[in-house]
Amino acid sequence: MADWDTVTVLKKRAPKASTMKSEQAVNAARRQGAQVETQQKWGAGSNKQHVATKNTAKLDRETEELRHEPISLDVGKLIQQGRQSKNMSQKELATKINEKPQVITDYEAGRGIPNNIILGKIERAIGLKLRGKDRGKPIAPPGSKK
Repeated sequence: MADWDTVTVLKKRAPKASTMKSEQAVNAARRQGAQVETQQKWGAGSNKQHVATKNTAKLDRETEELRHEPISLDVGKLIQQGRQSKNMSQKELATKINEKPQVITDYEAGRGIPNNIILGKIERAIGLKLRGKDRGKPIAPPGSKK
């Protein structure tokens, strides 16, 4: 028969997350030289799915300096002409650039707020420049030199 030695292992349990957040635990960790990270969470107490930006109320009041400039009507007309030259409906163009049809409608009517990312997608989809000094000119296919 083998002689078994009994070994007693005393192990401290890892502290729970709630005790790690207490002021005493944080101070003890600082004294030991451990790395302490603090974060301020904005809107963490409220159970909101979509948190509006802080400037929304200011924009709603629409004073002159905070007002967004809508897209110009000539750009809207260019989008419409380019889309029609490719025989696309507003919905088809919206689907092609992964946006809602309402975005295309607003841009064509001159109501949309210009977004360079969306404008770039529309430019590639219809093959016309919508920004800069070459407005309305065809985009050179990728790989060709100007």
